[in-house]
Amino acid sequence: MRSLFLILFFFTIGFTSFSQSKEDTITEKKPEIQVIARVQKDRILLRWAVTTPIAWKKLNTYGYRLERYTVTRDNKTLTQPEKLILAKVIKPEPLESWEKVIENNDNAAIIAQAIYGESFAVEGGGTIQNIVNLSEENEQRFTFALFSADKDFEIARKAGLGFEDKTAKINEKYAYRVVSNVPENELNIDYGGIFVGLKEYEPLPKPLDFTVHFTDKSSMLSWNFKTLSQVYGSYYIERSTDKKTFERITDKPYTSLNQENANNNRIFYVDSIANNKPYSYRIQGISPFGELSPYSEVITGKGTTILKFVPHLKVKDFKDDTTVTLTWEFPVEGDAEISGFELNRSDSDDINYTTVIKNIPAKNRSVTYNKLSSTNYFTITAIGKQGSNRTSFPMLVQPVDSIPPSKPIGLKGVIDSLGIVKLTWTANKEKDLLGYRIYKGNTPHEEFTQITVSPHESITYEDKVQIKNLNPKVYYKIIAVDNRYNMSDFSEVLIIKKPDVIPPTSPIFSNFEIKEGAVFLEWVNSQSEDVVSHQIYRKENDQKDWTLILDTKNKEEKFQDKTVVEGNTYRYAIFAKDESNLTSKASPEVAMFVPKYSVMPAIKGFFAQVNKTTNTIDLSWEYANTEVNSFEIYKASDTEALQLIQVLNGKIKRLSDPTITINTNYKYGIRAVFKDGRTSKMDFFSLKF
Repeated sequence: MRSLFLILFFFTIGFTSFSQSKEDTITEKKPEIQVIARVQKDRILLRWAVTTPIAWKKLNTYGYRLERYTVTRDNKTLTQPEKLILAKVIKPEPLESWEKVIENNDNAAIIAQAIYGESFAVEGGGTIQNIVNLSEENEQRFTFALFSADKDFEIARKAGLGFEDKTAKINEKYAYRVVSNVPENELNIDYGGIFVGLKEYEPLPKPLDFTVHFTDKSSMLSWNFKTLSQVYGSYYIERSTDKKTFERITDKPYTSLNQENANNNRIFYVDSIANNKPYSYRIQGISPFGELSPYSEVITGKGTTILKFVPHLKVKDFKDDTTVTLTWEFPVEGDAEISGFELNRSDSDDINYTTVIKNIPAKNRSVTYNKLSSTNYFTITAIGKQGSNRTSFPMLVQPVDSIPPSKPIGLKGVIDSLGIVKLTWTANKEKDLLGYRIYKGNTPHEEFTQITVSPHESITYEDKVQIKNLNPKVYYKIIAVDNRYNMSDFSEVLIIKKPDVIPPTSPIFSNFEIKEGAVFLEWVNSQSEDVVSHQIYRKENDQKDWTLILDTKNKEEKFQDKTVVEGNTYRYAIFAKDESNLTSKASPEVAMFVPKYSVMPAIKGFFAQVNKTTNTIDLSWEYANTEVNSFEIYKASDTEALQLIQVLNGKIKRLSDPTITINTNYKYGIRAVFKDGRTSKMDFFSLKF
């Protein structure tokens, strides 16, 4: 079973990705009906949707026909499938039937407004709304109707998008077809179908891979929605403080569309909680048929306060060959947050530390240790009252010959286009020098990482770095180490700039509209620091190659294309270029049709006359333009204002109006509507019946 309605949601958005070769990737979506099914123990639930807004609008008027073909019975294929019309016309229920439902059902309110509302303006700051607001109103109606129907099966049925087959038999298997009732001369819409039987019933699976990470005053929930994306389109999140009573903490079902990064396979939700109090979480999936899944596993945990301060060992004062007094720094304001300190010791600087002194008072800043070995590494740990501890960096303590080498000098380096770094420095003069430790960082403020396993004896070193990452520079520093593993101070930091082979980040269009025959574009500039210009390219209609229409070094993020022609389709893409003449990937492409705004001449020969024989007013007219799609007939009387009474096919040239009253003055109007969306001027005719 596949949640096709969430998939169709994305099909309605007018964006395409732009490949590096700038080839056209836009294809027109063919109108077709797509069907999914959910088998229950005694019935089969069907859901369907159409792929384009115009097809959906017409099907709301003409409706769908549902056919069922019995293909197998008692595990045998029938020679001739048995056809049954389950419903000749399925379409949205009349507006009056929605009035009571929409008071308590947001999904019903959205669909009713989409189908019957005079306007459909969608506003909001969420990820979904920001995307949909870029589409035209018909696409918004279509998108929100399908999305809301996907969350409520009963409302989907009410909107003419679902059916419940209670006549299915356990020993039979059926092919269901949903067929368009729209006349083919108006729009050809392909039917949709599915092959299913009651024996295919399976209980809904439990949501998988659910995790919760508890931190300071918050918890981060996540689960892999890709695994069961064909079963569940959204989820409820529930929380409990006693592992018994759970409450939903999201007002609406939560989906992957609620988060910024829709490319990740996981859904993330962050909940604010109180520290040191247990919380339990579970999730429940919602199918496109409104069914609720079994609950996931329950995960329980607590938020804990993170200790803000870290101790730092500073001074070692030897009393004799086995005794040393260690002194450390720790902010006084952190005393209230800890219960005390612990001293830890190891024979090496990175593993197997053992606590040698516990319960050091929180106000102390020194401690004496009297069991020194020839080589000792110490750390000091601050013990947080809320269970969060922080440990200092190691300090080397050697009772004899504890004088470290001098600080290395003359550190230099070069880097080539392949990322090979060659370091050199001036040799230290100490006779007991063992070697050097080399450290590297990607930013000037991060803690540098040691890249040598053991002291390096040479005064040259070769390293390799990634050229294509977001850090334009790499940082190195070294220390000298003697035979007793006394370590010098760090050398001065060496900063090496990488060759620029990383294109700038892509700009992105933030808004576009057509106004007075021109295209107005707005965008957000590339965030890369070395960008020198932004370039806008355009394609017209079926043009294969892109044409540069703007190359600007200004920071302004607006452009007005006044060279467009009415009736043509245009696509735009924007790039950023940096100081190294590298070009970014294209922004997401935008496409738009520039409609024809000119008004066509009025219809000639529009005439109305009273027909006493039929008690009607007969209208007639002539208009030879073959591009006319339809005629709109308007009517006004002594008591009623001018209003639209009939829309006729462009081939019809006559109309009889029987809805008239004796001794009443009538005024009729007519205008043509063309296939390209333009209209003619209105022509009027007045008479008295």
